[in-house]
This record gives sequence, structure tokens and C-alpha cells, in this order.
Amino acid sequence: MDAALLPKAELHVHVEGTLEPELVVELARRHRVALPTADPELLRAARHFTDLQSFLDQYYDAAELLRTEQDFHDLMAAYLARAERAGVRRAEVFLDPQHHTGRGVPLEAVFGGLSAAAAASPVSVDLIPCFLRHLGPDAALEALRTWLPYREHFIGVGLDSTEIGNPPAAYAPAYALAAAEGLHRTAHVGEEGTSADVAEALDTLGIERLDHGNHALDDVEVVARLRDAGTPLTVCPLSNVALRVVDDLTAHPLPAMLDAGLVVTVNSDDPAYFGGYVDDNFRALRDVVGLTDAQLTQLAIASFDASFAEPAARATWRSEVLAAALIP
Repeated sequence: MDAALLPKAELHVHVEGTLEPELVVELARRHRVALPTADPELLRAARHFTDLQSFLDQYYDAAELLRTEQDFHDLMAAYLARAERAGVRRAEVFLDPQHHTGRGVPLEAVFGGLSAAAAASPVSVDLIPCFLRHLGPDAALEALRTWLPYREHFIGVGLDSTEIGNPPAAYAPAYALAAAEGLHRTAHVGEEGTSADVAEALDTLGIERLDHGNHALDDVEVVARLRDAGTPLTVCPLSNVALRVVDDLTAHPLPAMLDAGLVVTVNSDDPAYFGGYVDDNFRALRDVVGLTDAQLTQLAIASFDASFAEPAARATWRSEVLAAALIP
């Protein structure tokens, strides 16, 4: 078996970031929106970035085409079909409801379309809506209050968008409400931000998983906190290269994270923009970084252990990994 196709969970993928150019063209046709080109390959070629913000500008521009429940259904269905081929058994999928409601799309369309596609897939799926940092902490708290009537559609909250200038502690009230509602908590920290930001998120947000966390390695005390608490990191190697977080894949900190005893998972982040789904990330770690089959198996098992799925399901999936593993 190709080690990249080991059973796995994907814990860091933004559904809007799975919007492939082919679906962009279809949505533009559906909504009679003019594009610079209707050639998906030319649209794909334009997806190159110098930093996080240059990516976000394109990301949110394309997401403007998501308008109806059918649009969100088609987006999720396409991602899940591709994820299934990558060996994904469990997907905990981020979404940005504030971006959609801010332009008049009803929450019913967002949650309804995504949930309907998830229900039709053999992949186990749960949704994690994220607070958009650039809209500020007051907007985050108000957004959560509007999401709660749709509580059956999601299991947790996250924090994404522009990291620089938006410290984690500002979002503590929204996270406190999420905790009171029994929701899981994750946050994007330490991708462009510092190890001090990681420590702040641990201190003030009560996060159960750290999304990215590359710069946690800059502080041995922060590393020790993550290791001792067993806080998982949802790492996105190809994304980090595309956004110039690392110069190239051979310089990626994932091996150092493993050496430090951290719980690490591998994910695709925004695969339609960064040139690789989760299996592509596994292959790149094998072929470019030189991870062994044993290490890839460790990463696959960690992905299930770090998920918010029920213990019985996690145990079943772990057994699948061991049965399929390419090691004795």
C-alpha cells in the first residue's frame, strides 16, 4: 500500500480552500458572474502567493461565488470525494461563516449545504466554524451567538485569518462562551505569529489543538508545555511552503517537532490553492523530507488520536492504520 494512502483523519482543512478552479467556473456560470478567464488551468496558474495576506485576498474573492445551499453542498461533496481517495476516514472541516453572512448568505444555506453533503459521504465529518481575526473580537462573540441555534451542525470553534496584529487573548470571551456551550476549541497560532502568541493562546483560549504552531519551536518552554500536555499540532507542510512560512520543504520543522516528542498531524489546509491534498502532503514528507514508513504510520495514528471523534471510532481507525501499515 502507498503510505500516503494510509487511513487518516484530516483535522486542518478549510472548506472554502477546497474550491477548485473547475468549480469556480461552474459557480460563475451558475450565478452569471464574469471571470477573467473560464479556463480552469489559467485560474490555477494564477494561484501563487508571497505571504498569508496575498493568499487570503484570493481566497475570499473566490468564496464570493458561494451563495446558495447547493453551492455549499457541491463544494463539500467535491472535497469529500477527493478526501476519500486520499484515505481520509475522518474530516473535521473548518468554515468561515462570518465571510458568508457578511455578504447576505443565510446561515441556513451554509450549514445546510455542508451538512447535507457530509451526511451523504462515507467519510465521518464534523464542522468547526472559525472566527475571522480581521473582523475583531466583538464580532467573534456576536458571531458565535448567531451560530448557536445551529449547534447540531458543528462540534467546535476555531480562529483563523490574519494572525499578525490580532493577538489570541482578545478572543478569550468568545472562547469562554464556546467552552460553556461544550464546544471544542482550536486556533491558528504560530504560523506567522510567535512562540509568545502560542503561549498566550494556551493561557487564554483553552485550546485543545494548535493549528500550525510552527514557531512554537522557537521557545523550549512552549515546546515543553505542548509536549507535557499532549496538545496536538495540525501541521500543513505544503501550505507552509506555498505561503513562504518555510523556504522549502526540506527546511520544514515537522521532523524537529517529532524529535521533540510533540503530537503532530499532517493536513492540507487549503489544498485547491496550495497544490496538494493530504495524501500529497504525506508523499512530499516521504519523498522530499525523507520520513520513514514508521513515521508516516505514527502521523496517521496521531491524526485519529487528535480528532474529536468518539473513542470507539478512533480505536477502529487506529486498527485500520496498523493493519495497512507498511512496517512489521
